[in-house]
Amino acid sequence: MAHPSPILSAPGTLVLLQGNQAIARGAVEARVAWASGYPGNPSSEILETLAEIRDPGRLYVEWSVNEKVALEGALAASLSGLRALCTMKQNGVNVCLDTLTTLAQSGVGAGLVVVTADDPSGISSSNEQDSRFAAALAHIPLLEPDAPQTALDMTRYAFDLSEQLHQVVMIRSLSRVSHTRAGVRLGPVPPGPGRARFDTRRPFHSFPVVAKHQAMYKKLDQARDAFETSPFNHYAGPEACRRLIVAVGPSALYAREALERTGLDGEVGLATL
Repeated sequence: MAHPSPILSAPGTLVLLQGNQAIARGAVEARVAWASGYPGNPSSEILETLAEIRDPGRLYVEWSVNEKVALEGALAASLSGLRALCTMKQNGVNVCLDTLTTLAQSGVGAGLVVVTADDPSGISSSNEQDSRFAAALAHIPLLEPDAPQTALDMTRYAFDLSEQLHQVVMIRSLSRVSHTRAGVRLGPVPPGPGRARFDTRRPFHSFPVVAKHQAMYKKLDQARDAFETSPFNHYAGPEACRRLIVAVGPSALYAREALERTGLDGEVGLATL
């Protein structure tokens, strides 16, 4: 008898999840209705996990022919009022960059989140790339989880942020987050997403380009303000410290471990973003 997927466990349950499974669960908790992507480790398990639990009346899942098509499909769902997720590895960000930079100016409808799983050291890739530069190029907010629990929470948060800003949001995972396993506390799963509906009274386009570009900068300012009170900002250490480490993603875990092992956690501050 087949065992049910662990991401279908009841809210409040503590389950052992891979980082990519946690991202998938976060999308489910955020009422995702469309998920598309192109396969490639370390990102593949996100869509594979969602495909296992897909429900034609609630969630559509698609392996697309490439990352550009995957993102365009997700954008169509977003513009039709359905929350959408698009997944890829770092190489694929290059493939969809034209679409990404254009929709960053046009804006989105329902929440649209792009997950890229970068692969430092090329564990399953032919090269190393840093997708943070693509997010900076497109002028869009980016979130970096440090562990499976944060991956779930950040995915759920990213959809809300996307709708707050009317902007696509990128999540940058890493192979050591996507493929690690840890205990994850599950949240509630809300009711279904409703039906798709494209409102012709609300235009989505990137013209006039200069005006849209300025509006894009204002969205970044709004994202900065939101991040100032983000639940993912933490500080540990003395109230007044002479040395401060600022870290993001898995590097925050390495820094915390190093401080604890050297006994410097009471002298050096650690700010994680």
